[in-house]
Amino acid sequence: MATDSNIEWTEFTWNPVTGCIKVSQGCKNCYAERMAKRLRAMGARRYSDGFKPTLHWDLIDAPRAWRKSRLVFVNSMSDLFQEEVPEIFIRRVFQTMTECPQHTFQILTKRSERLAEMAARLPWPENVWMGVSVEDARVLDRAIHLAAVPAAVRFLSCEPLIGPLDDLPLDNIDWVIVGGESGPRAREMSASWVKSIRRQCRMQGVAFFFKQWGGVRKDLTGRLLDGRTYDEMPRRVREVRCAAVA
Repeated sequence: MATDSNIEWTEFTWNPVTGCIKVSQGCKNCYAERMAKRLRAMGARRYSDGFKPTLHWDLIDAPRAWRKSRLVFVNSMSDLFQEEVPEIFIRRVFQTMTECPQHTFQILTKRSERLAEMAARLPWPENVWMGVSVEDARVLDRAIHLAAVPAAVRFLSCEPLIGPLDDLPLDNIDWVIVGGESGPRAREMSASWVKSIRRQCRMQGVAFFFKQWGGVRKDLTGRLLDGRTYDEMPRRVREVRCAAVA
């Protein structure tokens, strides 16, 4: 439940929660649901209930045992802020992150209203990044909710990008990740949508990360945009890394 990750914008995944309830069109072809079904068929104990939301209390303290500093995606197989996760559990996860400053934790949610409602009751140390998924213009309010959260780094994951986002609210946003849907029923992503987001990020000074074109065979479509890769990270990360080198 804590493993090295092939996700381009992180290094490690930590899943104290598994399983989720679908809430919007971005969830339609959920990769985590497909993986959970596969793991259940393989006899993985923690996926005995498939993709049903499940709390793993015994994994909350796992990061305390990791010696090497890591960039950690929290709950790649779930959503920490879904209603099925009680506030006491969320607070315990945040306590662990706060007490493990050697790691950087990346949280991503589609439940931005609950995030905004709880934000004042949670600690927000420098090593906790908070993000929301914005797959099309119907869920732009998630970015607005996020902007008011006092996280050190706030980011948008526009993946799977399934529609144009020509008016992204980027105030108080540090980082935008864009990616096309992948898998057997992947919906097509237009290059014009990606370039529009890149242009908006350039105008607002926001770091832009292009993850993939996606498709049924994402290994064939790759991640080049206009002949190059975009692996930009939030300014705070660049500053820390430069200071370490100096």
